[in-house]
Amino acid sequence: MTWKIALPMYNVSPRLRDGYERFLAALMAQAGLEGVGEVVRDVSLPAFWQRSDLLFSQTCGYPYLHALQGRAALVATPCFDVPGCAGSDYASAFVVRADSGIRTLADARGRVAAANERHSNSGMNALRHAVAPLARGRRFFRQVVWTGSHAASVRLVRAGDADIAAIDCVTYAYLSEEDPAAVAGLTVIGWSAPSPGLPLVAGSAVPATWVRRLRSALLAPGERLQEAMAPLRIVGFRHVDDAEYARIARLEAAARALGYPELA
Repeated sequence: MTWKIALPMYNVSPRLRDGYERFLAALMAQAGLEGVGEVVRDVSLPAFWQRSDLLFSQTCGYPYLHALQGRAALVATPCFDVPGCAGSDYASAFVVRADSGIRTLADARGRVAAANERHSNSGMNALRHAVAPLARGRRFFRQVVWTGSHAASVRLVRAGDADIAAIDCVTYAYLSEEDPAAVAGLTVIGWSAPSPGLPLVAGSAVPATWVRRLRSALLAPGERLQEAMAPLRIVGFRHVDDAEYARIARLEAAARALGYPELA
């Protein structure tokens, strides 16, 4: 079997895609797994995370809890040096057009929201949790448009086809650096509740000894790995367990308890 490796979550530019592939090469070398896996691009999510030949990838905490727990091993969670991150926690930026008249989340009532995926913590779950106290068990937005990616949500808001979106803070920082024009005219009116960031995972068939070697490398990165982390604004890693990721489920439960089970 040829093991498959992919880090698709934050590849908003060719530079970042190449940077994450350099990171993978450095990680596999330090873990003593150089040459055992094939890096693949343009993977189909979420199916890729459940493949029997998955060696290493990155997922979102929401699908991890709902579909991957017991089918993938948590290896480590990155700590980013970007606004909205604190250690291995991250938050979503509530992004609007600066001229939209929206200054608070309450101002977005009756407007159009853009969201990347129904199984996204940062784009859906975090926004649902934030809106639930305002919705009072009723529809809050006039419409929710599902876009397929955070970058597409940003484009929709900037073009005026949506009024607000919750954007993973790492993605928003990357977009701001890689393509400033993509966020021109936008402003952040607030932040979601924090939760554990996007975990790096190993497939269910990966030997436990390999998982430990990958985790050890991430928790104590050598010089080559640190050099690959720096351009990605990764300052370190933590091993975050299932109990911490359950905080994401509590955001969902809080919204449901307020009678707002769906982002609407």
